[in-house]
Amino acid sequence: MFEERRLRAVSRKLVKLRCELAMADEQLAHFADITDDTRIRSLVSETPLADVDHRDAERTSRAFARHRNEIVERIARLEVEQDELLDQLVARRSR
Repeated sequence: MFEERRLRAVSRKLVKLRCELAMADEQLAHFADITDDTRIRSLVSETPLADVDHRDAERTSRAFARHRNEIVERIARLEVEQDELLDQLVARRSR
């Protein structure tokens, strides 16, 4: 019984995290485009302000990439936990 409740909770968390991952992917793609645009602008204009804009955009993109990686790691851990719970359920029911 405990395993079943825990399994449902893990499944709900996985659904939520997969939605978060989809949003993070969209945001990361958006900020990657902005970073590319600011890089080109920085190269073309060669002004200190354009350089600052590019560095800021790069920093933001890296932060979103880290956030996305954290979500992927959390999903992986929950999938392992889900597999373990399923194994426990199968073992208990086969007794």
